[in-house]
Amino acid sequence: MTDYIGYEALTQAAMRGVVREALRQAAKGSAPPGDHHFYVTFRTKAPGVKIPDHLIEQFPEEMTIVIQHQYWDLEVHDGHFEIVLKFNRVPQHLSIPYVAMTRFVDPSVNFGVSFEKAPSSDEQTLVDPASDEAGDSETAEAGSEESADTVVSLDAFRRK
Repeated sequence: MTDYIGYEALTQAAMRGVVREALRQAAKGSAPPGDHHFYVTFRTKAPGVKIPDHLIEQFPEEMTIVIQHQYWDLEVHDGHFEIVLKFNRVPQHLSIPYVAMTRFVDPSVNFGVSFEKAPSSDEQTLVDPASDEAGDSETAEAGSEESADTVVSLDAFRRK
């Protein structure tokens, strides 16, 4: 059968709205409420993504940022969000359209959603800009990708 209504696209748009609202909750204070924290994975070369060139060189396909303690100027807009994170102790401004996201996870409540299969990659790179007190970035392999129709396994994001 042909889906003339486009349920998949409607579901994806609704889930991006959930992410937008979660980010709005985090933007109200200096950190997400309670123990909430977010892993946001996005395609670095997707249209509308604005990040420094050196980060695109370091992460040419996909990048995961952690929004927890050390972030500044989180601005949530209808089509994108902007945030300042430190990489190697240097504040960097990022602008990420929701359509560029491939995954969103809040491990504090076992919530996660995949928006589409990651492009041509068997492994994901996890970037935690607040990995130490000085604000240096850290990378770690997070395991294999999940299919586009499943929720991301949180085990891949948990610290060992």
